[in-house]
Amino acid sequence: MAKYEFIDSYAADSSTPAIVKMCRWLEVSRSGFYHWRSRPVSATAARRQALADRVSHFFEESEGTYGYRRIHADLAAENSECSPELVRQIMRQEGLVPCQPRPFRTTTEADAEAAASMPDLVKRDFTANRPGLKFVGDITYIHTWQGFIYLATVIDCYSKKVVGWAIEDHMRAELVEKALRNAADTSRIEPNAISHSDRGSVYTSASYRALVARLGMRSSMGKTGICWDNSQAETFFSALKNERVYRTTYATKERARKDVIRYIEGFYNSRRRHSALGYRRPNEVHYSYQQSATAA
Repeated sequence: MAKYEFIDSYAADSSTPAIVKMCRWLEVSRSGFYHWRSRPVSATAARRQALADRVSHFFEESEGTYGYRRIHADLAAENSECSPELVRQIMRQEGLVPCQPRPFRTTTEADAEAAASMPDLVKRDFTANRPGLKFVGDITYIHTWQGFIYLATVIDCYSKKVVGWAIEDHMRAELVEKALRNAADTSRIEPNAISHSDRGSVYTSASYRALVARLGMRSSMGKTGICWDNSQAETFFSALKNERVYRTTYATKERARKDVIRYIEGFYNSRRRHSALGYRRPNEVHYSYQQSATAA
């Protein structure tokens, strides 16, 4: 059968001379090949092809970012029965290769004097039993032909949802303050909630710490240059860079800004399945808790 499939794939024009030559080279009969090609497709082959079509659909819908586990979660959500291993085989067969991450680089600059008094209240535990209790923040930069733009985010540890963000062409304290105010405007912040970050100078600034206090939150910071102490925020930036930024060329800052917003609100929060959430989506987890709490 494999030889027949090979002949069929290379004899696209169905020319008899080409088929005759390949049958001779592969030592199979021409009548056997035509008999094989005229047979109806088996139920198993038809089901596998239908599954391959759905796998390709979900891969394209994720803009080439999903691996076999997330695609398997999409298939399970629509009640398509198959194993993760079968999805991986189909992706390999169809040549569907998700984008790969680049190496992590530390860019934190510390304000040692102010940071010395800041405790680490998270201790690398980026979980919470409900929204509004624990938040992580960080900054990254994005290159455009007009120069850099800087993105600050605030993520709720319960749902992994980006609940606050700000984009500017500077990296002053106002940037992270704007992101935290955005989070406060759009999401509930519990009394004494934790605001965790690295020890960059913008997070140790007096104005940022004052804003944290006004919101009734507690400041928390990881160690300088230790990415694991703020890995929740780094995980999001890795996804953003790998799945969108590194695959796009931004001619202008405005184009980059719009594309980053589209990724956060149009894909990451609302559509992207998160492995730490059992392959559910951040918005799904975030709002399902609110609905259950309201019903109770």
